[in-house]
Amino acid sequence: MKKILLLALGLMATGYTHAQTDTSGRTLYRATPEKKTALKHTKLKVDFNFSNQTLGGEEWLTAAPFFYPSDSLILDAKAMLIHKVALDDQGKQQPLTYSYKNDVLRIKLPKIYKKGETYTVYIKYTAQPEKVTDKGSLAITDTKGLYFVNPENDPQGPMRQVWTQGESESSSCWFPTIDKPNQKTTQEIEMTVPDSFVTLSNGLLKSSQKKGDLRTDHWVMDKPHAPYLFFMGAGEFAVVKDTPWRGRVPVEYYVEKKYEPLAKRIFGNTSQMLTFFSERFGYDYPWAKYAQMIVRDFVTGAMENTTAVSHAESAYQSADALNDQNYWEPIIAHELAHHWFGDLVTTESWANITVNESFANYSEYLWLDHKYGRDEADYHLSNNTLQYLHREDDFLKNLVRFGYDVRDDVFDLVSYNKGGAILHMLRRYLGDEAFFQGITDYLKSNEYGTGEAHQLRLSFEKISGKDLSWFFNQWYFGNGNPKVEVEKQYDASQKQLTVKIRQTQEEKLYFQFPLDIDIYLSGKATRHTVWVSARGENTFTFPANKDPELVNINPEGVIVMEEEYLKSVKELLYQVQHAPELKSRMQAITSLGENEGKEVLLAALRDPYFKVRNIALERLSDFSLNKKELAQVEKIATSDPSNIVKSAAIWVLSSSKENKRYTALYEKALTTPSGAVKNAALNAIAHTNPKRAKDFLEKADPKELEIDQLAGLTGVIADNKMTQYLPTLMPYLVNYPFLEEDNPEIAADFKKAYLWAMSLDNKNLVEQMQKAYKDFTQEENGDKAKQALWKVIDEGIAQKKKLPDTATIKEQIKMLEELKSKIK
Repeated sequence: MKKILLLALGLMATGYTHAQTDTSGRTLYRATPEKKTALKHTKLKVDFNFSNQTLGGEEWLTAAPFFYPSDSLILDAKAMLIHKVALDDQGKQQPLTYSYKNDVLRIKLPKIYKKGETYTVYIKYTAQPEKVTDKGSLAITDTKGLYFVNPENDPQGPMRQVWTQGESESSSCWFPTIDKPNQKTTQEIEMTVPDSFVTLSNGLLKSSQKKGDLRTDHWVMDKPHAPYLFFMGAGEFAVVKDTPWRGRVPVEYYVEKKYEPLAKRIFGNTSQMLTFFSERFGYDYPWAKYAQMIVRDFVTGAMENTTAVSHAESAYQSADALNDQNYWEPIIAHELAHHWFGDLVTTESWANITVNESFANYSEYLWLDHKYGRDEADYHLSNNTLQYLHREDDFLKNLVRFGYDVRDDVFDLVSYNKGGAILHMLRRYLGDEAFFQGITDYLKSNEYGTGEAHQLRLSFEKISGKDLSWFFNQWYFGNGNPKVEVEKQYDASQKQLTVKIRQTQEEKLYFQFPLDIDIYLSGKATRHTVWVSARGENTFTFPANKDPELVNINPEGVIVMEEEYLKSVKELLYQVQHAPELKSRMQAITSLGENEGKEVLLAALRDPYFKVRNIALERLSDFSLNKKELAQVEKIATSDPSNIVKSAAIWVLSSSKENKRYTALYEKALTTPSGAVKNAALNAIAHTNPKRAKDFLEKADPKELEIDQLAGLTGVIADNKMTQYLPTLMPYLVNYPFLEEDNPEIAADFKKAYLWAMSLDNKNLVEQMQKAYKDFTQEENGDKAKQALWKVIDEGIAQKKKLPDTATIKEQIKMLEELKSKIK
């Protein structure tokens, strides 16, 4: 699963933190679920009632006692109506005694069954997902299991569709099962849908039978996988078929018909990924097909349902956006990698979820390195690691977490991002050959079964011959990371360099690790790998015939640590010009103090990697540039090979005192087939020629402009009362308090547009506001954030009260007051 963090405009951009429950495992232990029964095969026949959003189902569940004899079967079945339970013996049914209470179906079997003695139970039921009482979390925002999108088929709404989401334990919202990750079962599903629909499920489509306006599709999955990986999706999708992988494995993309021409641009590297991961993991893709479906109103980022991946609508991108960069590609790689780590070998408990998610996370790095080069991969890994490091409360969480409070909470930046970075450290420690052979051994030893961190350790030890308990105890079964202060001193009389590494993390929780130190003398770097032992301070000495130009710690960013190491602007300039590693070049421009180091940023404009150039430009917008420097930026704006960098250069030009000089450049940029460049050009025109921006907006189709393009035009939209753009803008306008520090100009425009929107008699805009805030929790975002949202709502109420006192206005005020009471 991939949870997308929208840092730019969402609540997660606030930086607010909260007190964490103890998750060390010392006060609470979440054991692996005991296996009293082993699932064998699950056969389902289902149909959908869109009017009341229910599923009519029949199930034939084949199972056996796992080890001890048993005369009962206990199943998870959330918010269902149970109509019939019987023992099925080759079609002959014997009614069985059962009880159904608190979402648990307890079935009394007719005799005591022994290990290996199978039986089949028939259940007729109705699933009622709208009556499920379990609540969502930050990672998985809803847990109904089965979702009807636009069930009334409103032509103004999204395409009517139905889809499921099983992780963590929500499959039991639409069929009775033992909803635990350490169960494995084969499956077959017969789905009856309107004939205009296409369907998708796990495995292969074996038959399709039409009956009147309905059609029944029969999907069969002949290899065992966990219940949470079961999937159904149906709607009037276009099915785009790609070239079968190795000529035998179908590769398909299910998208809305509007996006059919773009499907292969979004997903087109899938077959290459199948080949790459099969070779890298030393284990061929093990399933019968690979399909991907983009659904509406998804409750997370994406989900690795075996052979039938579901993606959130964020995967949809315009042709212009795809010309810049397919930002969804790492997620595509993530979900595919899960078909080895998660689907083939499944975490045996949610406490061990990192054996699924860390590998999927690190596979993003592996793919980007293979396809786009080391800089792109290192940037992605560094960005992921920084997201973890910036959430201080995550320092307290173990990677393997037996003391979690709510199971969905383990789907976080520790299990994903930190876990992926830890695998990268382990790879460097073991070496590529041992690391990847260890992965292959783990997969082959546990295929179609389950795994945990200890089994992973044993596979790496088996291959490498190294004892890795110290590594796993420190990084998997412990919490935190090193926080180091670096001090260097050169002794000219002794011709000796001394480097001190002081660990400063609280509770004296010291780490041991190998650390690379690059020493630059006369333009040449020499790498020294030292061992930092688990104590407060380590001192290392090196011979040096003069004071080095640069001493660079952890130059590739391999070690997950926070580094406090003051360098002069002269050293940072040398670092950006001479250090080959992406982490070091990035560090040179991101560690500059406010209003210092313009020369470092200008030097970074010549960096070979476009994201370094992009970040340097973003920081240059805070400086006053002379004509020569502006000319350099102007050249980048017109000729850089990256659209993203061109866009950043236009932003710099538009924020300069000479901004009106570049009007022709902005107009020409509007014709560039690039979302980023058009966005920057529109923003620049909004500042230099608001009338021209207004004319553009009046002629544009609101549905064709994305939020990035509209953000810079919000002031023009509000000043000219262009209501057609409010539906797109509204979910973002309401978060203006969280932009005030970093983007005060955008925040002011957002606030102006929000107050105008609230002065309208428009219930739909209030509903969008409710939707934007529905997942807010004070526990996750803090009391300060709650107070900010309350103020936004109060301002909205004040605007409504200025309007005529009609029934519709009263209703909207009541909606806002109820929203305020729900923000907790």
